[in-house]
Amino acid sequence: MKINPLLMLVACAGILPPAVAETQNIDTITVTANRQSQTLGQLSGNIAWLDENELALLEPQHIQQALARVAGAWISRGNGQEHLTALRSPVLTGSGSCGAFFMAEDGIALRAPGFCNANQLFDVNSEQAAQIEVVLGSNSALYGSNAVHGVINVISPDAFNTTANLLSLEVGPHDYYRGKFKLGTQNNHQAWLVYGNATTDGGYQNDSGYEQQKVNVVQQSQFEKWQVKSVLALSNLNQQTAGFVEGFEVYKDPSLRRINDNPEAFRNARSLRAYSRWTYEGDSNSQFSITPYIRGNQMAFLQHYLPWQALEDNSHNSVGLHSQFIQQYDHVSLLSGFDWDQTWGKSSEYQAEPFSDVIPQGMHYQYQVNSGVYSPYAELSWQMSTRTHLTAGLRFEHTSMNYNNQLSDGSVCAEAITNCRFVRPADQDLSYNNWSHKVAIQHQLNADFTLYSQWNEGHRVPQTSELFRLQNDQQLADLDIEESQSFEVGGRVVTATTYVDLRAFYLEKDQVILQDTQRQVINNGSTSHRGIELTFRQQLSPMWYIAAAGTYAQHRYDSAMTISREDIAGNDIDTAPQQLGSAQLGWQSEQTQIELEWLTMGKYYLDPENTATYAGHELLNLRASTYLSPELKLSLRLLNLTNTYYAERADIAFGNYRYFVGEPRSVFVSLAYLFE
Repeated sequence: MKINPLLMLVACAGILPPAVAETQNIDTITVTANRQSQTLGQLSGNIAWLDENELALLEPQHIQQALARVAGAWISRGNGQEHLTALRSPVLTGSGSCGAFFMAEDGIALRAPGFCNANQLFDVNSEQAAQIEVVLGSNSALYGSNAVHGVINVISPDAFNTTANLLSLEVGPHDYYRGKFKLGTQNNHQAWLVYGNATTDGGYQNDSGYEQQKVNVVQQSQFEKWQVKSVLALSNLNQQTAGFVEGFEVYKDPSLRRINDNPEAFRNARSLRAYSRWTYEGDSNSQFSITPYIRGNQMAFLQHYLPWQALEDNSHNSVGLHSQFIQQYDHVSLLSGFDWDQTWGKSSEYQAEPFSDVIPQGMHYQYQVNSGVYSPYAELSWQMSTRTHLTAGLRFEHTSMNYNNQLSDGSVCAEAITNCRFVRPADQDLSYNNWSHKVAIQHQLNADFTLYSQWNEGHRVPQTSELFRLQNDQQLADLDIEESQSFEVGGRVVTATTYVDLRAFYLEKDQVILQDTQRQVINNGSTSHRGIELTFRQQLSPMWYIAAAGTYAQHRYDSAMTISREDIAGNDIDTAPQQLGSAQLGWQSEQTQIELEWLTMGKYYLDPENTATYAGHELLNLRASTYLSPELKLSLRLLNLTNTYYAERADIAFGNYRYFVGEPRSVFVSLAYLFE
């Protein structure tokens, strides 16, 4: 069904009475995109954010529902809490693809460098964040390895600014239930905040439910010139996993779209992060902070997407430190710091049943990897004139890996078998060194309008899964660092009621790490990514607002690459829509908020040869909340209002069209109790 979003938004506008609402002035919003708090008008690059109020209205069951409002971003929703990510990129798949994105909570990476997981955003309590920030494009000079295509940073709440306690219960289709809580206390010098949620979902497809729990504890202190914020974050996921449904446009067939061909599939994941940020304000011109942290992740899952369905079990534990110093002079400020991370990881893969001579039963891999990263960085900002600001930054990063194979070296198969699917490389020590640079300039035309431009480099070290899980007689993965260069130019208008950011970007990526048609992991080829992005927010009146975000982009293979037996140079990259967009029209009083949302996704190719496509889709969502009393808040969300049949993601593999099915029209209701 083709939706006319303008007509729907106008129709919604006619049914609401006038009211008065209190809204935050846009020009007072602060973000941490440059590893320090800044207003939007001070930034010399792009930024997108969702604040606590917006997340409270969305009450997302999946982070995809929140980041759909970010221009240039697509969090492709898998089954349950699984996902793949695109930030100024196609949806990247493969064991190391997640290394192209830096994902963090309060600046602390969710996974250690070299140990990413494609679904790692389910580790963080984004549902109850104070803010989610997204920075698009390369940014390794500030964030280090993995900031190739972009950064997602989840900001935890400030315990001093959280006054209302909360208990809530939410119900939805397919036996969906979620409870949330938030409890805090403050005095002049100390504040505590404990918040979390627990979810159980029966799942839309057969045998596809999950249970998930997340708990965060925040303790803050402030005395004299010191401020301390300590955070403990825990998560647990137990999921039955439904795979793709297979067959051309089978997602449109009501009798087939709920089929789960892998009822035995599962994913269990646990995570822990604990850190304490100590900040010293020396005077009005200097600040020092130091943040020690620990991190732990464990995951076990059945590889249901492969016919032999091996069981993978991986984990890693880390200790680390972020330190940063900011010194302000008359017209120059210097930000410098040192990041360190030490990680101990292990991984195994076991196949329970026989499959073939080249894919044998038994243990495929079992190894340990110890990794160390140290990285000094600096950024210099120069106020060239009253209206022009120049920023330059650089980072050096050293990564070392010590790999220990705990099984026999070489082929997993019997001695007489050639082209064995699984190969265990011998013990080895690896190291990588990289410099990353950035230059940015900002010119303020007037009090509201700013032009900006920046050039950034990005890089990612090879992931351990790319280096040490080899196939088809490859004995050594001689991989180099994957690198990128990113350029953008844009204009931004920021007033108390208006935010407009229009920008153009170009990103090229070289030494792309991939698995070729011979199943060898190599550095091969390059890709390019170019487009325009628009972010718009307008407070039309004290009660009415409108927002939109959209991108038009082309993602192309710049060289033949060896992921296809054909020459694909110049082809569009698969799973990379040229158009992505969203728009919201809302009405808000002191007691009530109603918002209509339109989402659109354009056509994209399903294979590197560009022979098959997914047509795209459009969706409408309606959300509303109202206070029944000062203590009781009722919320209603009607998702996929027009009951459109669509796919969350489509591709082709093993000669078959495959789809993750989008859910039909769904109603979610929640009741929250707020108290002091």
